[in-house]
Amino acid sequence: MGILSVEEGDPVALENAVARGKVILVCEHASRLLPKSVGSLGLTDEALASHIAWDPGALAVSRLMAESLDATLFYQRFSRLVYDCNRPPDSPAAMPEKSEVFDVPGNAGLDRAAREARTAALYLPFRDTLARLVRDRIADGRAPVIVTVHSFTPIYFGRQRAVEIGILHDADPRLADAMLAAAAADGRFDTRRNEPYGPEDGVTHTLKEHGLSNGLANVMIEVRNDLIRDEAGQRVVAGYLTELLRKGLSATEQ
Repeated sequence: MGILSVEEGDPVALENAVARGKVILVCEHASRLLPKSVGSLGLTDEALASHIAWDPGALAVSRLMAESLDATLFYQRFSRLVYDCNRPPDSPAAMPEKSEVFDVPGNAGLDRAAREARTAALYLPFRDTLARLVRDRIADGRAPVIVTVHSFTPIYFGRQRAVEIGILHDADPRLADAMLAAAAADGRFDTRRNEPYGPEDGVTHTLKEHGLSNGLANVMIEVRNDLIRDEAGQRVVAGYLTELLRKGLSATEQ
């Protein structure tokens, strides 16, 4: 049996495919759903509900932003514990044997065939579908802007994180710079550059693969997940991020 059954459907989902806006929102860690073929990966229900399995609130915020921006939304339908689509296949973090303080027994000692099966089932459809979407937009004369949306836990390895919003970039900081300038003028949230992660942590794979490689404006957004636990918080944060993004795009297009 393969990683995904026919009944489980496609590994990726695309919403508002015919959007008129230029932004493509990408949510690599949208879901904590596990394929039936991997069982529970040896983890408890508590662990599988936690941030190690997904980015809580990220998909909801992405959907609200997509609605406001008339943007296309693209996301992975299965947990990053099976394959983290923001990592290349040769990265140990693509199929982590340990995530923060949790060992992941179902990922321990995977052989080459098992790793290749997960890559083929989950990562390649994600990479290739997004690449095709970007390529088609460019061919239509509508070069897109790549924006990835994530959330992070307020406490990591026992340490409290003060940062509330992270605006991350790799080699091209133009959009991030403009968004950070808008955030500084706004002041509602503690918004910082390349926190709580940065390029050195390997988190900008999607930006490099689909943004930098095509010369496209790109940025990664991280939201502390206690801010987006409910619909009210999600709407507030989505509105803030949408405003930052609009101001950032306006500034970089002048």
